[in-house]
Amino acid sequence: QVQLVDTGGGLVQAGGSLRLSCAASGRTFGSYNIAWFRQAPGKEREFVAAITWSGGSTYYADSVEGRFIVSRDNAKNTASLQMNSLKPEDTAVYYCAAGRGISVYSSYNYWGQGTQVTVSS
Repeated sequence: QVQLVDTGGGLVQAGGSLRLSCAASGRTFGSYNIAWFRQAPGKEREFVAAITWSGGSTYYADSVEGRFIVSRDNAKNTASLQMNSLKPEDTAVYYCAAGRGISVYSSYNYWGQGTQVTVSS
């Protein structure tokens, strides 16, 4: 019902910034919570940030709090993750996800293909 395409990854030096974009198809986009996850080689997928369907509440992992900002524009069916003060440990494949489950941290049914973020020191 919802298809997601995430873009914006790339190579950046430590301390730099990147903005990831998530473009969604489907007229019910506005009723879904949107989240960003990341997975580094050899590590489990981890929650990064989320924003509720209304855009009224945001959630962040402790590791990115104060550095990343998640936002959405339901009229344009888009969401973004602004990443500032990037660190080498932020290097991972980043995925956007959409879901309507009760948990903002884990209840996601639809996923983007992933975009690589590499932070050099």
